[in-house]
Amino acid sequence: MTKNHSIKPRNRRAALIGAGALLGGLFAVPATATAGTSGACSDPDAAIYRPPVTASAAPGEVIACRTVDSLPMVGSGTPINAWKVQYGSTDGHGRKDAVAGTVIVPREAWKGPGERPLIAFVPGTLGIGPQCAFSKQLAGEYQDAYEGPNIAALLKAGFAVAATDGAGYLDGQVHPYVSGADAGHAVLDVVRAASRLPGSRVSPDARVGIWGYSEGGSGSLWAAQLAKSYAPEVKVAGVASGGIPGDLKQVGNALDGGAFAGFLVDAVIGLSVTHPDMPFDGLLNDTGRQAVKDAESLCAVGTVARFTGVHIENYTKDKLTLDQLYALRGPDGTTWGEVADTNKLGVGVGPSGSGARYEIGFPVLQYRGLLDEVIPADTGQATRRAYCEAGIATQWTSYAGDHLLGDPQAIGDSVNWLTDRFAGKPMPGNC
Repeated sequence: MTKNHSIKPRNRRAALIGAGALLGGLFAVPATATAGTSGACSDPDAAIYRPPVTASAAPGEVIACRTVDSLPMVGSGTPINAWKVQYGSTDGHGRKDAVAGTVIVPREAWKGPGERPLIAFVPGTLGIGPQCAFSKQLAGEYQDAYEGPNIAALLKAGFAVAATDGAGYLDGQVHPYVSGADAGHAVLDVVRAASRLPGSRVSPDARVGIWGYSEGGSGSLWAAQLAKSYAPEVKVAGVASGGIPGDLKQVGNALDGGAFAGFLVDAVIGLSVTHPDMPFDGLLNDTGRQAVKDAESLCAVGTVARFTGVHIENYTKDKLTLDQLYALRGPDGTTWGEVADTNKLGVGVGPSGSGARYEIGFPVLQYRGLLDEVIPADTGQATRRAYCEAGIATQWTSYAGDHLLGDPQAIGDSVNWLTDRFAGKPMPGNC
């Protein structure tokens, strides 16, 4: 049985099941950073999250913007100007879309050479409902996130920051968690939007770094893979990606029935959002339908707590295991396993001029916690190996922490690594 075609996939609030919510709240810090007032962006807050009746904006076009008075989650002593923005993007099927995010610029003049660099920041998993949007959490509306210190470190270094919420966080939508193309497009388009935002003074010629961990690690690498074909004008200097769920099937198999099974629940929902013609609704039993409602209403910590130890098979009428679900076919013969594999990182990559599907002409940093209990070690190593074998300049770093701690442990190294890329320092890699 397939989904109701009369309802747009991202506006469905009660018939999906799927993709992760990284633990949050543990690294939240008090507010000390306040934003200036540019006077140029005065749309009401509701306009930032109201989906267009018909998505028609060009990728990176500013649809609505609003000056933000403070960012309680950032906790930086750096004086800043900040804005919420809704901008045009493209979904994973090539259709026009709208996405929200936050642009933050230090007030102090950039002292380095050229234009002030811009970091496209991709948050880790927050939950799949619009109440979990990163821009809302940054502004203090709700706090379940944990990466304020990451952004504070970037601002202290003098960089501008464009943090995408990711697709599917506007009112009435469901986040298409683990969709690589949706994520990569949203990242590249928030870069475009930052330079078009009134009063931001972000130059379209700025050198760009991209950084993310966990879901953000996947999204940042997808942005790297799509940059040349989707946004060739964006001057990417380097991409730092940590805790990368590079192979969704491998990660899903490891999560099922474990302490972090909520990530899998969100992931299945995310894939059902992006592929509404695939069998899903008709597979669910009453417990599964309730799980969908719960997943859409919770954010990071709540998702982990609610779904600890659950098995996906208990949410289907026929007790279908993950392997059995992967084998199910949609109307065109595509299996769920093939859908998952389209989001596998490192497939079809190559350096500039190689003719590969995804040409990457800049250095890449990949890292993980040695004690990561969420993303299997083999998954991270396989993504690294694929990049190395393809001839892409790749540096690998590991930390003596688990999945949650691997994010803050890498902050200093990641900011320094990005700083070196902007300075044009060579990176030989350590493949």
